[in-house]
Amino acid sequence: MLNVPLVLGLLLLAGCGSSSGLDAPAPLSKQNINLVFVLSPDLAYSAPGDVSQTTANLTNQGLNRSLMMASYLQAQVLGKQNATGVYALAPMTHLQTASNLPDMAAMGAIQQFAMLNQFTQPLFGSVTTATTANSFPLNVSYAASAVLPSGVVTPFLGCPTCQGLDFANSGGANDALLAGLVNAKASGFYVFSAPWGTTSAMLTRLNQFLGASLNLPTAYAGPNRVYAVSITPGGSASLTTFDAPLSPAASAPVLPTALAQTACTAQPHKFSISLTAGQPYSQTLDGVTSTGSVPAVLPAGINAQQTVYMIRHAEAHPSSSFENGNFVAPGQWRALGLADALRGKIKPERVVSIDPAQVIPSGASLASPYRYSYVRTTMTAEPYAIANDLPFYLVSGFSLMDINFTNLEASTSVIKANDYFFTGGAYAGKKVLLAWEHAHFAPTLNELLKRYFPNGGQPSIANNFWPEADYDTVWTVTLDAQGNLTADNALCEGIDTTTLPPAAPQF
Repeated sequence: MLNVPLVLGLLLLAGCGSSSGLDAPAPLSKQNINLVFVLSPDLAYSAPGDVSQTTANLTNQGLNRSLMMASYLQAQVLGKQNATGVYALAPMTHLQTASNLPDMAAMGAIQQFAMLNQFTQPLFGSVTTATTANSFPLNVSYAASAVLPSGVVTPFLGCPTCQGLDFANSGGANDALLAGLVNAKASGFYVFSAPWGTTSAMLTRLNQFLGASLNLPTAYAGPNRVYAVSITPGGSASLTTFDAPLSPAASAPVLPTALAQTACTAQPHKFSISLTAGQPYSQTLDGVTSTGSVPAVLPAGINAQQTVYMIRHAEAHPSSSFENGNFVAPGQWRALGLADALRGKIKPERVVSIDPAQVIPSGASLASPYRYSYVRTTMTAEPYAIANDLPFYLVSGFSLMDINFTNLEASTSVIKANDYFFTGGAYAGKKVLLAWEHAHFAPTLNELLKRYFPNGGQPSIANNFWPEADYDTVWTVTLDAQGNLTADNALCEGIDTTTLPPAAPQF
């Protein structure tokens, strides 16, 4: 039992508990502990047309619903107050389809809402200025008590404060999260995004924790329902049911202001590299071509007929010290505009990114007490995957994060990334969109180039070829039918960071 008085106030699912017509409930009070449950679609419970049957991800309609729901939550449920915490399902805890694809819909369903809130960077170490941005962390990391899904590596950093939801409540992870929030007695708005199965179980357990008899929903009532359990300072618990009047379009979301396409000028240096077995390399840097003196050798197990398009996460750092694991509101414009921006430039068959349950510390410092779920790379690529109905895969068997922030050339993540993406055949014959950290791209490419020259003499790309301010460029690595390599940075999304509004688009 949770340590709360067992005084109970009830709001029924109909009448004063319904938000339809004149009976719409008032926004929740910030004086209470408010646990707000938003339903994300999955293959078992969803409105027709909200979730893709092939990818188990949101459709355009489902994404439109999430964009509209965000505005409803912020205005009608929270009364324009800032969220206190946002929690979503850890994708790898809920695998669906014959391909065992992770559940990306829960994060996708709540990301726009995160952008409608504000976050202030905590002061730590040399950080003396508290930057505030339109953004909010998404908590999706694994609980210490959880049994990790099969094949998922333990994150190299723990993060009790950024625990997300576990589809099956492994190890009682969801129970512990709810208990901790209630027993902390910190008023505010704690918003959860999960499928009906997980949400229903959480509501039931919460009812038991409180020793209450809340009139809980007994069946799935559609994607527009929002359930809020509020606990007053005196310990009274009540359930309020909101019914958002949402009828989303089935077409792709339309930004309030179209993003103009710009030239590929974000990277000051242009490069192209060509490696053919038995021949020296050819490299062009800023228009100047040079050749090597040592013939290339095909690495053992190198893939064939493969293309990897590397993109960086969307805008995330309004100041050099700002970190919350997510991107900021200008990045939401980029993410939502990505499908249009890349149309006709690339045509991947799948999207791949880091498991967002991995953890990043503030300031890239292991000494930092502030840690966050690393969601921004997946949330950057999510609208693109939705628009093109592409399967979204997460690298979860090893960590694409690394404790070696200062020397990525020698990092385990870079070495394992090369093994994973370019050898062994898993991605042979595939065209892949890879969303990752820009600081990893040059070291990853350099590690791959080194493998073609086991005795040295390989070309390399300097880390400053991808500047900190560049969120736009696309690096392309191609392996031909024999495994010969070409790589360049000729492509870009064509979205100028300086033109993006500081606030998220409104729907």
